[in-house]
Amino acid sequence: MHSLRYLRPANVEEAVRIFNENEDASFLSGGHTLLPTLKLGLARPAALVDLTGIKSLRHITVGGDVLSIGAATCHADVASSDIVRRHIPALAGLAGSIGDRHVRNRGTIGGSVANNDPAADYPAAVLGLGATVVTDRRGLVADDFFTGLYETALESGEIVTRIDFPIPQIASYAKFRSAASRYSVAAVFISHGQSGVRVAVTGAGTNGVFRAKDLEQALSDDFRPEALADLHIDPASMSSDNVGTPEYRASLVMVMARRAMAHPGTTQSYK
Repeated sequence: MHSLRYLRPANVEEAVRIFNENEDASFLSGGHTLLPTLKLGLARPAALVDLTGIKSLRHITVGGDVLSIGAATCHADVASSDIVRRHIPALAGLAGSIGDRHVRNRGTIGGSVANNDPAADYPAAVLGLGATVVTDRRGLVADDFFTGLYETALESGEIVTRIDFPIPQIASYAKFRSAASRYSVAAVFISHGQSGVRVAVTGAGTNGVFRAKDLEQALSDDFRPEALADLHIDPASMSSDNVGTPEYRASLVMVMARRAMAHPGTTQSYK
């Protein structure tokens, strides 16, 4: 049987020190991907450094035109937060659409973003809002943070401490989810803010979350659902599995984009 050390630091500095002192250590923040891979023997860290007990990583605040969420804040707290509901209601709705109540009360926003599952919801919000992922070392803008399937710009031992979301004029999210996992088969996050229109797609792309530049351009010219009427997504950039073909996902992305535009300021979840 594989044995490991379970360590629960009280602050970020202690977490960094423990990580550096333990060879083959892994950070734990929610664990919905890490724990199953441990059970299957696909990951064999010598130590788990649990970040969820660090109080400074659990907060939701607003300063100026930025909504900041601590990395260890669970999905349920984001979904129920009056601050999030007031300033970015689509983000609260997105958090409330993740998994089931058990997942939402254990999973964290930082863990989801750092893991970058290609069907996860939060990466779409981070990219779709042009957020900044703040770590114990630096700030990474969304366009530079996500680098591929389950890959990010994080370096070894780097800890996500918070996500800074610019508060948009309007933002919407539409998601077609798997009935079994509630992960996105295709989902689209659209925002209109100071930096213009941003459209992020999750669950459908071969390389994970991505910005749909053609949709952004069309909505920049005319921010109405009708602006998307004649647009299409290239199936060559879509993934294929037992849920759907690339052509199916390409069509579904456009359906979700139009529904997001048709219900401004909300999250719509379909199955």
